[in-house]
Amino acid sequence: MTKQTLTQLEQHELFLSRHIGPSQTQQQEMLNFVGAESLEDLTAQTVPGSIRLPQELTIGDSCGEAEGTAYIRGIADKNKVFKSYIGMGYYGTEVPNVILRNVFENPGWYTAYTPYQPEIAQGRLEAILNFQQVSMDLTGLDLASASLLDEATAAAEAMAMAKRVSKAKKANIFFVADDVFPQTLDVVQTRAECFGFEVIVGPANEAANYELFGALFQYTNRFGEINDNTELFAKLAQKKAIITVAADIMSLVLLKSPGSMGADIVFGSAQRFGVPMGYGGPHAAFFVARDAHKRSMPGRIIGVSKDTRGNKALRMAMQTREQHIRREKANSNICTAQILLANMASFYAVFHGAVGLKNIASRINRLTDILAVGLKAKGVALVNNTWFDTLSLSGLDVDAVNARALTAEMNLRIDSDGIVGISLDETTTRDDIAQLFDVILGADHGLDVAILDAEILAGAVQSIPAELIRHDKILSHPTFSSYQSETEMMRYIKRLENKDLALNHSMISLGSCTMKLNAAVEMLPVSWPEFANMHPFCPLNQAEGYTQLINELSDYLVNITGYDNVCIQPNSGAQGEYAGLLAIKKYHESRSEGHRDICLIPQSAHGTNPASAQLAGMKVVVTACDKDGNVDVEDLRAKAAELADNLSCIMITYPSTHGVYEESISEICEIVHQYGGQVYLDGANMNAQVGLTSPGFIGADVSHLNLHKTFSIPHGGGGPGMGPIGIKKHLAPFVAGHQIVKPGRESDHNGAVSAAPYGSASILPISWMYIKLLGTKGVKQSTQMALLNANYVMKKLSGHYPVLFTGRNERVAHECIIDLRPLKETSGVTEMDIAKRLNDYGFHSPTMSFPVAGTLMIEPTESESKVELDRFVEAMIAIRNEVAKVESGQWPQDNNPLHNAPHTMADIMDPAFDSRPYSREEAVFPSAAVKANKFWPTVNRIDDVYGDRNLMCSCVPIGDYE
Repeated sequence: MTKQTLTQLEQHELFLSRHIGPSQTQQQEMLNFVGAESLEDLTAQTVPGSIRLPQELTIGDSCGEAEGTAYIRGIADKNKVFKSYIGMGYYGTEVPNVILRNVFENPGWYTAYTPYQPEIAQGRLEAILNFQQVSMDLTGLDLASASLLDEATAAAEAMAMAKRVSKAKKANIFFVADDVFPQTLDVVQTRAECFGFEVIVGPANEAANYELFGALFQYTNRFGEINDNTELFAKLAQKKAIITVAADIMSLVLLKSPGSMGADIVFGSAQRFGVPMGYGGPHAAFFVARDAHKRSMPGRIIGVSKDTRGNKALRMAMQTREQHIRREKANSNICTAQILLANMASFYAVFHGAVGLKNIASRINRLTDILAVGLKAKGVALVNNTWFDTLSLSGLDVDAVNARALTAEMNLRIDSDGIVGISLDETTTRDDIAQLFDVILGADHGLDVAILDAEILAGAVQSIPAELIRHDKILSHPTFSSYQSETEMMRYIKRLENKDLALNHSMISLGSCTMKLNAAVEMLPVSWPEFANMHPFCPLNQAEGYTQLINELSDYLVNITGYDNVCIQPNSGAQGEYAGLLAIKKYHESRSEGHRDICLIPQSAHGTNPASAQLAGMKVVVTACDKDGNVDVEDLRAKAAELADNLSCIMITYPSTHGVYEESISEICEIVHQYGGQVYLDGANMNAQVGLTSPGFIGADVSHLNLHKTFSIPHGGGGPGMGPIGIKKHLAPFVAGHQIVKPGRESDHNGAVSAAPYGSASILPISWMYIKLLGTKGVKQSTQMALLNANYVMKKLSGHYPVLFTGRNERVAHECIIDLRPLKETSGVTEMDIAKRLNDYGFHSPTMSFPVAGTLMIEPTESESKVELDRFVEAMIAIRNEVAKVESGQWPQDNNPLHNAPHTMADIMDPAFDSRPYSREEAVFPSAAVKANKFWPTVNRIDDVYGDRNLMCSCVPIGDYE
């Protein structure tokens, strides 16, 4: 009989052992290898004692999966999911189950990384290319980016792009029509203030009265009206203004495209293409522009190139535009986007095809026609004379109508001027229309949906003006007409998934990106309707579950970070940087020190840092690093003193981007504070802090937290992300607010940085579950295991590759950088060769050439087992031995497994392979582990230069895929 106690048998810490890769026995073997007695001993050797927390966190005990699931089930049940007719950019949608199960809930899709290694990402690249094709077809413009964050931030990006490309160089006014969604105006005004733009809001037809660099219009507008702006756009074009349009993606299926009216930039949310409302997100925005402006577009663009065999292959095009390369000169600071959601929207379009989409859009419009005809027959006045899916009603007893609506568990849009708005969507039925008649008119109205439908068929209404009906074809590429059966759709999704390497294949050891386990139990609540189907602008008393979840998660994050408050709104890490810098900016302004606009940034910083500083209207001054990769404190001190009168802040990453705990971090904070600045501590490397130290304890004032890194939200092939900011109490009044949802905080009056008040709220349960299940002990042990795994890999590789930077006691933090530059000198083998050769071994490359060119930055995370770490180390050592054969002349520099990697099935089937100086087995089965479980890249190395010189960003002929 067992001698364990009942508490031990209940296994409250079982999740911790599931999350952490190495077993207890393996942990001890690894500790012995690196020369530490225990995790605590390793921590003491690695982390400076001066920044160690004096006490443990107070998150609570670990709990089991069943217990945690039951608890969050109780939270979800507090949300009241009413039928939403609020609209304003968020609509009910039916997620096809084949997409829900095979994409949204499939780790093959949600655990993949941004496709920087395109040879092992051809599946999601094709899905994103489809998304671009949908965007271009519907908007009538030439070039689409892969995805942005949401409609409002896309509007802000469109404004910034308009200023960049407008030929009205002296103009500083951006016009916004007064019928755009208020949350969009909110975000645009926040961004415009940073850039020093003047925003004029007025009736759309007054736009041509001003000297503008750009203008923004909503199509259809917030009241539901469909306006033909062709003449207005022509007038604005004559004045050299850039015309930007926020468009509804579903309405574009039936409506004339904005591009054909003369729009230069068109954007909007793809949410209603099969992505749940989720209390605000995550949702992908689409963004499309004229070809002439392609090099000024924000976001990622997927393009068609060719591989070394001349076959079509996809890649991220024009990467030289991106923030990690251009830094403060970047077009935007976009890093994490919303690729998983863009893929869902693209598959939605593929599954329904043009015919299916037209049927859905026509049904929505027909039900709106029926509602409009019935209400008008009963004397209800409509504000709008045309419509696609939205009616605005005037002259009603608003309080009575709203009371009846709430009793019927439906939410209408109630405007401050007494207008009642109703937006229909894909989920609306004829029974819903009958219920709306009851709510608006009261009982015994005598209206019949079928009779009204017959009247409309007889010509009773023309809701879409004849000149605005779309006549051109959409989605004519065969991809959008080939997969309408679920069998074919399932196989298409699987075929694309098979081309991609994700965490369900092998470890992805990307330094600075923390690709850890996204446990299934953490993911489950995201699909629950109580979290998925809530409108972000519903009454707060219907969202008590979300409020509890957000408050509890905020309390956890406050405890973990050592800050006083958390703002949840930023919906990516880069957005968190921007939001944190805005808080600093407003704080200085509140003290009559608005002239403080200098942001100090070390040479080693993430590329988003200088891009975000520029976005916030700050001037970047770079500080030096010493030979060991640490911030040069004396250079920092000198520049802080020199710029003291205008010093706003420093942006610094901890542990450093070089993968070490810098001993001088507290001193750096003190120097900046001494000269009147604030400390922004980049939270990208928080996975090496949790439970051991914290930004607040170190002395920082604000940090963003990558919930999609440290706190287990998956990367989704390039997004979703969440970047809430932790702040000290003196900055709390200055964080983002929201024009629509105001819970009563001091910061409510501030401008927004995202469309929804709580950003991508529907993925917050993932991080809540992660922290709840691990508890105080688990989150700390996860950090310590990240240190152990990194130091184990570092020491294993150090005899074969130079390790570029180490900290105290020759330890690294959670990641290490190996230097490949000496190998290039002796063999000609580049970091790119090694990255691609790792594909043959079944691994995604570590982060390449960041933060130092010619290096690989390796971050194994706590979730990888010793077996997987050893497999990776074995591959890296084997590759080093292959390099030695090139160094010795056994293999030519231009014809060896590294230079030719990755290898495909086409390679080994090619008779010409016999002329190579290495065997087929050496090419594709270089180790026993690979023989046992081979991942096949589907294309050979891709020609980046060809892709940029021959830019093609739309679907290629289907035969090229075959």
